[in-house]
Order: sequence, then C-alpha cells, then structure tokens
Amino acid sequence: MSMTYVYTAIPDSRVPKASSPLFEHLVDTYAGETNKVISVWRCFSPEDMAFRPHPRSKTVIEIMKHQLLSERRFFGEFMGVPEPPAGQVLPAHETPQGYVARMKDLAEPRLGFFATQEEAWWLEQVPFFDVIRQRIWIFWRRLLHTCHHRTQLTMYLRMLNKSVPSSYGPTADVTWEGADPTQTVEAASRK
Repeated sequence: MSMTYVYTAIPDSRVPKASSPLFEHLVDTYAGETNKVISVWRCFSPEDMAFRPHPRSKTVIEIMKHQLLSERRFFGEFMGVPEPPAGQVLPAHETPQGYVARMKDLAEPRLGFFATQEEAWWLEQVPFFDVIRQRIWIFWRRLLHTCHHRTQLTMYLRMLNKSVPSSYGPTADVTWEGADPTQTVEAASRK
C-alpha cells in the first residue's frame, strides 16, 4: 500500500539530504508537515478566510498568519535559523493561495539550512522563552505546534462542509485501494 497525495508542495526530489543520517528524519519530517499544512490551506476559499466556529475562536486567516509568524519566530529567534525580517513574512495577497505560496517559500530555505547542521548544532542549549532547551527540542516543539494549528483548520474544513485532505492516511473524504485504517481491535492487534 502506498499513500498518494493529491498535491505535494515540496516533492521528495526537492528535499535535501541531511549531512548526517542521524538527522535525516528532521529534514524529511519538516518537509512532510509543511506539505500537510499546505494541503489543508489549499482547501479554503477566499470567502472562508473570516470563518470562525465560535466568537472566541480565531479566524482561518488569523491561524494562517500565526502559523507563518510563529514559525519564523521559533526558527529565527530561538534556533538561530536565517529568516527574513518579520515584516516580510506575510503574503502580499491575503488569500489561501497567497498563504500557501508564502508557506512554501519560507520552508524551502529552512530545509537547506537544517540539512547542513551537524549534531553539535542540534544539541546546543539555547534560550527558549524563559527556559533553556536544545535546538532539537525546540524544533520538535515547533512541529507539534504546527500540527495543532493544522488540526484546528482541518476541523474548520469539516464545519464548512468541505473535503478534508489526507494527512497520515485515509479520511472520510479521501481513500485509496489497500488503505487499512486502524479502527478495530483486530487491526490494532496485528504485529
């Protein structure tokens, strides 16, 4: 069984190999998670950008803005990754397509930077808000934060009665021959 995505913003051929095999998973995972975010963002229309499911919830556009700006902050301020000035992070056109393009444009140079880093750089302790953490810890914290916001917007798609793209396997809207989601005790019992 092979998962096939409808759209891939950053194909495997554009993902650089890490200088150390030990850190290849970091580069591959960042590319994959970026692709998943972009797949979700592409499902929104310009008319959806102001949608919020509750008055205290963020709008679609607010979550997209936060994603781009907070990723820039995590990587630039806390990890020391070369980043554009914060004032240049948001897209010129605040449409889903503008945010998709900007997410991809910001992610690709990071992939190249991450691929060249050695173990000492990843394991170095650096300030993170009011604590000290290894860069690799900050990296994973960032990716988990990204997954959280992608999941928010996945739920927004469902509330807007839109198709939800596949992230890690089949969805109610997307499946393929041979898909084997774990939804039973029998499936979970396989070794």
